[in-house]
Amino acid sequence: MDMSFSPDDQAFRAEVRQFLQDRLPKRLSEKVRLQQELTKAEIEEWHAVLNEKGWLAGNWPREFGGAGWTAIQRHIFDEESALASAPRVLPFGIAMLGPVLQKFGSKEQQDRFLPRILNGQDWWCQGYSEPGAGSDLASVKTTAVRDGDDYIVNGQKTWTTLGQHANWIFCLVRTDPTAKAQEGISFLLIDMTSPGITVRPIVLLDGTPEVNEVFFDDVRVPAENLVGEENKGWTYAKYLLTHERTNIAGVGFATAGLAALKRIARAQQAHGKPLIENPLFAARLAEIEIDLMAMATTNLRMLAQAAAGQVPGAESSMLKLKGTQIRQAINDLTRRAVGPWALAFPSEAVEGANDHLPPGPPEAAAATRAYLNNRKLSIYGGSNEIQRGIIAKSLLGL
Repeated sequence: MDMSFSPDDQAFRAEVRQFLQDRLPKRLSEKVRLQQELTKAEIEEWHAVLNEKGWLAGNWPREFGGAGWTAIQRHIFDEESALASAPRVLPFGIAMLGPVLQKFGSKEQQDRFLPRILNGQDWWCQGYSEPGAGSDLASVKTTAVRDGDDYIVNGQKTWTTLGQHANWIFCLVRTDPTAKAQEGISFLLIDMTSPGITVRPIVLLDGTPEVNEVFFDDVRVPAENLVGEENKGWTYAKYLLTHERTNIAGVGFATAGLAALKRIARAQQAHGKPLIENPLFAARLAEIEIDLMAMATTNLRMLAQAAAGQVPGAESSMLKLKGTQIRQAINDLTRRAVGPWALAFPSEAVEGANDHLPPGPPEAAAATRAYLNNRKLSIYGGSNEIQRGIIAKSLLGL
């Protein structure tokens, strides 16, 4: 197994760096660096820049309008983007729904929806989690009952990230209540402007309405919006989650976060010396860095396997589990590094109102926002407890 970067990969990394230097607006990278909330228009602006270059959907085959990158090229792009504080490409249309439609969707669905994901006409959100069906996803209760050429959908989804901006949602719905839990589920595409849909924001610990509740009250959905076969949605859901969990590892985000932590620790003082020279702090920093290096090696091993034609399996659960633990550890140590300044957390700093900057170093509010917001990392995409169960069953044979 060769995990070294080839000369072509190194040349691609240089091309990505140059592109980010030339095309990434500094006002966007500064907002990302300070953990400030990006507006819908700013996210769409960065998507448009990437789409113009042909790099918005690096994971898509060229036949569907993607860049056709190898797994290693996607890793390089994600890593360099994180280090440059570029806005993250929203995963819902690109990394989640797109691969599902390409593998299981009809030709009509591919022709209709894939180009609209790339050009920004559609903003997708995910309708998986429900009250009582988050970690136990097979317990979804939202129903879709066939009525002529339509399905009638009733129920509730929750933790719908950025659903307030979306005009489409992909949902798991129960189409056969008499079947076993995982055999009566279908995968349905629903127009968020349909009558009967209500979106209600949920304010998170950091004060932002990043997630939402979505209610369906006799929502009529054309049957042509069913992906694949009725009652086979669990297969498509697992396919989507495997790709989502691999992406969640976030090696690039962790690498960038660790670099920022070191900068802060060099600037902050403890007992008359830079904090980074404090033995206890340095030991904790080294522990996190070693864990990150081990995870990055595991990630490269999976990329090498993908390059050899293998499909990610339960190993993606390892990356999701360890990746979220490392990012939360970095967030925690960064918050501690800025000391009492982390207590001041005015919403104006998150919203980017420069005339209301909080006291202390500019990284303070960012550190607190990241610490509070990233509590979610160990929950979404299948909680870490669920990942431990998958690892125990699939890899350890327990």
